[in-house]
Amino acid sequence: MMDWTEKYRPKTVKQIVGNHSQIRKFLSWANAWKRGNPQKKAVVLSGKPGIGKTSAAYALAHDFDWLPIELNASDARNATTINAVATAGATHQTFSDDGQFISTKTGGLKLIIIDEADNLFERSKDSTVGGKDFGDKDGKRTIVKTVQVTQQPVILIVNDDYQLFKGSGSSLRKTCLHLKMYPAKSDEIVQLLKQICLKEQIRVDAQVLFSIADASQGDIRSAVRDLQSVCTNKKVVTLDDADVLGHRDRSELIFDVLRDIFRTKDSMVIRQHVRMVQEDPRMMLLWVAENLLGSYSSVDDIASAYHWLSKSDMFLGRTFRRSNYGLWSYASDLSTIGVSLSKQQRVHFQRYKFPSWLKKTSKEKSVLSAQKSLIEKVSRYHHCSMKKTRSFILPNLKKIAFSNDDFLCSFVDRLELSDEEAVFLAGKKAKKVLSSYRKEKQSTKDNFKEKKIDSKKTSKKNEKVERKDSFKQQSLGSFQ
Repeated sequence: MMDWTEKYRPKTVKQIVGNHSQIRKFLSWANAWKRGNPQKKAVVLSGKPGIGKTSAAYALAHDFDWLPIELNASDARNATTINAVATAGATHQTFSDDGQFISTKTGGLKLIIIDEADNLFERSKDSTVGGKDFGDKDGKRTIVKTVQVTQQPVILIVNDDYQLFKGSGSSLRKTCLHLKMYPAKSDEIVQLLKQICLKEQIRVDAQVLFSIADASQGDIRSAVRDLQSVCTNKKVVTLDDADVLGHRDRSELIFDVLRDIFRTKDSMVIRQHVRMVQEDPRMMLLWVAENLLGSYSSVDDIASAYHWLSKSDMFLGRTFRRSNYGLWSYASDLSTIGVSLSKQQRVHFQRYKFPSWLKKTSKEKSVLSAQKSLIEKVSRYHHCSMKKTRSFILPNLKKIAFSNDDFLCSFVDRLELSDEEAVFLAGKKAKKVLSSYRKEKQSTKDNFKEKKIDSKKTSKKNEKVERKDSFKQQSLGSFQ
């Protein structure tokens, strides 16, 4: 059976799933090449695997009738090979499939596609196999040169744009149009899967399609492969057939944004990526503040970054006090672009962390909730106001409960307190005290049941004995 990812690979740009804004910019760039006046000679398509970067490149070549020339990770990508394939292809004219010469002036262009351009320098210098060098030595520098001298459109496809732009690739930020591709939405993937099912004439439960789309988390290629796996040798697919599919682990987009903030200074790219993620400016500030110290190495850089974070916090405060949400954009730019432009020294590489303040706040919320429910129960039991309970009764109850375990246990039973309320009342020891108390209480109940059962058995046995004695006496009396 043919792989569905290849069978249903988009043939035209209109068939690309998701990333509508990026596709419009992609087409605009291609049209500029068609007119002969491109501002950027190359485009960088970055994003996670499986979201349609390579498919978009080939679909563009199809729509504009350009001859695609690809160099991918399976090829040798050192300076010699790139010069022979990509650079030569980018600087020379093209021929049609039947050998006719087509000038670039008449629109005859080649599309140079360098896939996985971020995976250079992965192989060692000594990577000779069968007399052929498969190393990546000087590959990135040659890519930079290719973009500078090209007379043909060039597409660089990467998973990690930072790996491409660092070091000798830094000049590519200015010479290339950077389009960040994002995972497709679940409803967009579901529509694609429905079209495939119709073409394959397979009836699939709608819940199966939604389950596959949600599990893929935007990875179109994975979704199509999952659909093919559950549809193999079937004409009808039910929800039970989807149980074999597991949930894929996808890192969240926020980590990509953090990497842009801490490792680059491109304000336009950062603003674009922050808007694409659509994160609340309050959350964005917390993410940046949590990971700032581990990323910046200079004290001056850190102080400058915190200065902009404090300004961002001021704008957030004004937003809520004045109900003016137009200030959110300023708060967002200060906490992201401001922090990014603060760095002058090298940055550390670290694993980004979830904001610890949110974890702490969630614990505090549970404590406050336990306190409130405890005060309500105590005030209802003592027939007094919650204010009086909080100010006078509760402090004394906490002292007694902390020092007297018997009082704690009886008080918990009487007011039917939860474990969280008991912990707030008597501290962490409450769980241990209540655990032993409940075990003892349960043991007492079990013993009482056993004794009750034994007493019933004994009473029944005595009744039988008495009946036998009575029957014997009656028998002797009748015999006499």
